[in-house]
Amino acid sequence: MGLDKRVVITGVGAIASNGNNIEEFWNSLQNGVSGIGRITAFDPSEYRCQIAGEVKGFDVDEYIGKKEARGMDRFCHFAIKASDEAVAMAGISTDEIDPHRIGVLIGSGIGGLQTLEDEARKLFEKGPKRVSPMLIPKMIGDMSSGLVSIRHGFRGPNYTAVSACASGTHAIGEAWWTIKRGDADIMITGGAEAAITPVGIAGFASMRAMSTRNDDPQAASRPFDADRNGFVMAEGSGVLVLESLDSALSRGAEIIAEFIGYGATADASHITAPASDGSGAARAIEMAMNHAGISKDEVTYINAHGTSTPLNDKFETLAIKSVFGDRAYKIPVSSTKSMTGHSLGTAGAWETIVCALAAKNNVVPPTINYTTPDPDCDLDYVPNEAREVDMNVALNINLGFGGHNATGLVKKFK
Repeated sequence: MGLDKRVVITGVGAIASNGNNIEEFWNSLQNGVSGIGRITAFDPSEYRCQIAGEVKGFDVDEYIGKKEARGMDRFCHFAIKASDEAVAMAGISTDEIDPHRIGVLIGSGIGGLQTLEDEARKLFEKGPKRVSPMLIPKMIGDMSSGLVSIRHGFRGPNYTAVSACASGTHAIGEAWWTIKRGDADIMITGGAEAAITPVGIAGFASMRAMSTRNDDPQAASRPFDADRNGFVMAEGSGVLVLESLDSALSRGAEIIAEFIGYGATADASHITAPASDGSGAARAIEMAMNHAGISKDEVTYINAHGTSTPLNDKFETLAIKSVFGDRAYKIPVSSTKSMTGHSLGTAGAWETIVCALAAKNNVVPPTINYTTPDPDCDLDYVPNEAREVDMNVALNINLGFGGHNATGLVKKFK
């Protein structure tokens, strides 16, 4: 197996609360534009948290077709939109590429929650005969990968990753390994999520994990700030095209960046809180660097998980310092969740895209809403304004309920 095979990124696509395509998304992040507002999908008046990062102005009936869209959950709508954009950017066509060498691996932390809620309501109010035969295929988390495969005719490895908020990064990392071990030449990978539903919001709010800054939505997500009081739910999708360098060069594809390393570990400590010493995340960072064959001195930017919860931001800061030592204070660290909100299974996909575009363009997005320093969070969080950086390697960190840690490394392509 050619595990020394290089893997590059040749296409990216995104749909988020602050942009319905990759250009809008990236421009919003560079300019500190938040997409967070009061929830419109349902009346949130009785909920502790009444705000979220909802996708706006996306007409799925027009984009996919009303009949076809009705047979899919919202998270699949987003996956298709982002995948179409990434595939088009990469210039992939099964007329020119063997479809058996193209796979799909799109993660989702929760899957079709709205479908489950809708059909459960029918069951309890009208009986089992009224439950849709589409309940299961619309609800299950692997369906975004399945539908993208069907839409484009990709016949290579096809499955999903479900590891809460680490799902997107796990999906990308496993797609990277799929190419390196020779099972595919191209993988369509990332994450998709649509959990801004009554049950989704109520469940996280009951845990007191979400921000209650309802009167100032755009300032509610404030990673690493001393006044942070919880994360803000988001929805959407981010998709990347990973491709072997040989395949990309043979096609003459434009290369955005190179994906060079992946780490996956477990805290084995608590079902929701990260390890208090940051050790699990630290080991995942070290694993990714070992796979990439790089030293800590080569990392020039970190896109942190940065959820805006009191524990995550403190423990993640500890993890970064434990790996990089004194150099941690010299590396720009930002959380784009300050603008997008936290999209659970999509987070790692959006943030890997950010790392790739940062590497290509030598600019890192800011952490907005950073106004009051926290003594426990004392790194350079790129407060409030984007920064030009002489980029080399960007690190993405994602942590999920259950103690799941996933990291990815992206390098400027040379």
